[in-house]
Amino acid sequence: MTQPLLTTKGLSRDFGGLRAVDKADFTLMPGEIRAIIGPNGAGKTTFVSLICGRILPSSGAIGFNGAEITALPAYRRVRLGIAYTFQVTSVFANLSAYDNVALSVQRTLTDGRSRGAVREGAMKALEQVGLADRAGTPAGQLAYGHQRLLEVAMGLALQPKLLILDEPTQGLSDGEIEGFVALIREIAREATVLIIEHNMPVVMQLAHRITVFDAGRIIAEGDPAEIRTNTQVQEAYLGAAHG
Repeated sequence: MTQPLLTTKGLSRDFGGLRAVDKADFTLMPGEIRAIIGPNGAGKTTFVSLICGRILPSSGAIGFNGAEITALPAYRRVRLGIAYTFQVTSVFANLSAYDNVALSVQRTLTDGRSRGAVREGAMKALEQVGLADRAGTPAGQLAYGHQRLLEVAMGLALQPKLLILDEPTQGLSDGEIEGFVALIREIAREATVLIIEHNMPVVMQLAHRITVFDAGRIIAEGDPAEIRTNTQVQEAYLGAAHG
């Protein structure tokens, strides 16, 4: 039987008197595209921040690829294969698209391999997201949608086992969203994808399974058809999302 890639047990995070994530039990299998949905303030970004180590839990445990990672700092989790792209673009505006991605590649080369290896890794990631022809463009001069794709390339360059994307289609045009859906399906051949997304058509198209948060708790999980017909989800989120 296949072992889960990621598990959380009783994962909680308090900020003062507010419990942002409340006893989350979560299992993610290798090769899955999993979407996390829920209303604003439901705890989605806090939850993935706990997984990638940007913040540490108040209680509970996180396991990744058979290892206990609950207390590991973020950079060690990157080395284990967890890559995270932010809700707000975090590219280095003054560096070229290529240099942004090359910085990520260098983090994976622990044996001081050649500049050729860096170039090969960076160009492969840029090609995957369709930005190879803009490799020399300063990131700050790229259109917003291309900056989002550059972030995905920076994540891919880390050769992750798990790629976490937070609101990746925010600000993308319809045409760009279509390309993004195709890209994620391509990425999922080599990596597991965990995506926070408000665009429900994208979620329903892409996700194998969906996890729904509300007020810090996981209130439902299932495939798109199950989530679409779940009355608790409709009350907490889908109704609010459409009205």
